[in-house]
Amino acid sequence: MKILAIAGSNSDTSINKLLVSYAASLIPNTEVEIVDMNDFEMPIYKHQREVESGVPQQAVDLASKIDAANILLVSLSEHNGTYSTAFKNVFDWTSRIKNRAVWNEKPMLLMATAPGGRGGLGVLEAAEKRFPLHGGNIIDTFTLPFFNDNFDKSAEKISNEEKDNELKEKIAKISALESILEK
Repeated sequence: MKILAIAGSNSDTSINKLLVSYAASLIPNTEVEIVDMNDFEMPIYKHQREVESGVPQQAVDLASKIDAANILLVSLSEHNGTYSTAFKNVFDWTSRIKNRAVWNEKPMLLMATAPGGRGGLGVLEAAEKRFPLHGGNIIDTFTLPFFNDNFDKSAEKISNEEKDNELKEKIAKISALESILEK
């Protein structure tokens, strides 16, 4: 089974990349690819740019990675209550590829984390509403508030036992789809 783990941040020290990497490590016997938004940096979307130059190859490449995956793990950083600019631009360009939905109905665990008490809840709510309109098959969601208190960076795992167990239950739920997906 192939897992595509996407961190919706271009930070070199992304806490969402740490979270999505940890979540991916909880699914045994899988091939995991971690997507770094920095590998998909493109000009800011503009209709005239699309007409003149078409969809950038980076958006096509991301779409191919999504299509090749069995399961998507997506952890979004929150900037002013919604997506980071880096993620939004990649999302916008990928949505312009003809005859496909961004997420292509792939089963997804949608996550967010932040240093504050809401744990990225604003971006999670925005994505829960928007992603299904773009082929998002959201199986479950997870938020980790107070990242710095609840995640052990040196061990690269959630240190809050209750939140760790919650994530593991959600990972088990999406992992159970493996037998269905491989038929």
